[in-house]
Formats: sequence, C-alpha cells, structure tokens
Amino acid sequence: MNDDAMDLRTRNKRATRDAISNAALRLAIEQGPSGLALVRVHDIASAAGVSPRTYNNYFSSREEAICALQADQAGRAGRALRARPAGEPLEQAVVAAMVELYTDPEPDRAGLRMIMSTPELEGEALKAFTMAEGPLAEAIAARTGADPERDLFPAVTAASVAGAIRVAGRHWLAPGNTDSFAAVLTRALSCVFPATHPS
Repeated sequence: MNDDAMDLRTRNKRATRDAISNAALRLAIEQGPSGLALVRVHDIASAAGVSPRTYNNYFSSREEAICALQADQAGRAGRALRARPAGEPLEQAVVAAMVELYTDPEPDRAGLRMIMSTPELEGEALKAFTMAEGPLAEAIAARTGADPERDLFPAVTAASVAGAIRVAGRHWLAPGNTDSFAAVLTRALSCVFPATHPS
C-alpha cells in the first residue's frame, strides 16, 4: 500500500472515530448527566451512520467514546510542546503549546459541562489526562535536559500542567465567567510557572 493510500485510510478512520465520538457526546448532552445510562451503543452507532460492530472497533465503552476528543487532545500534549521553537523558554513554550492545543477550536461548553458534571465521564477524562502526563514529561525533560529517571521536575511539571488545564475548564464553566477559554487557561498555566504570573 502506498503512502497516499495509507494516508487516506488513516484519514477515513479518523473521520469515522470523530463521527462516533461526536454522536456519542451529542446524545449524552441530550439525555443530561442523570441520563447517561440511556445512551446506548446502538443509538450512538445509528447517529454516526455506522454499525454497532464498527463502533466496537473504535471504542470499548460509551464513556470512552464521549470523552474521545479530550483523550485525543491530552494525547497530543507532548507532541505540541516538542513542536515549539527549541530556544523558547519552557514556561512560554508550555503555555503557547497548551493554549493552541486546547483552544483551536475553543471547547464546546455544553460538552465540557456534561463531562465535568458526570462522575463516570469525568473519571474517563481524568484517565486520559493521566496517560498523557508521561509523553508531556518526556517533552519537558528533552527541552530542559533533565534526566526523567532521576529528576522529579519533568513529571511534577507535567502533572501540574494537566491539573491546571482541568481547573481552567471548571473555572471557564463557572456561572458569570465571560472570559475566553484561552484567557482562563493562560491564567491557570501561569500558576504552574509563578515567574510568568501576570501582575
């Protein structure tokens, strides 16, 4: 199989996965936090235009399907940091990489609210964040020259960044908040790097 065919296959798989995830999240929002059990695999597959078997090829649970966007974003955090210019200070690189990753496009308020207000979904999203900490820590170690086997800094910083993103989401959803998610996320991440904290 040539590279073009492989790329097309990869894009098609990605589109199918996204369609299933979007359908799952849409149905979850319609049912509300107390109605998650009413979101059935058959309904998700039907809404996405695929068979239940195809659904099962991509996701092992409805929670995984609903939180797929968050998992995908978290999984790209390490790569996003590695893509920043090599000479950029760590704090600037982390803030720029995470703001670009999580705000292009800006999160869907209804979807994020659904995930953060439903324990099963919040737990699935937290699992995705936790799994992403390793690659992010490796990217931080590569940028700073730290030894990830001996130095706690990369892992602690990665965990702090993941925590700041979650806190930013909660704050952004709070009643009365009118700031963009980018602004809230930037402030949250500045708490991880106090030297860059806005005065």
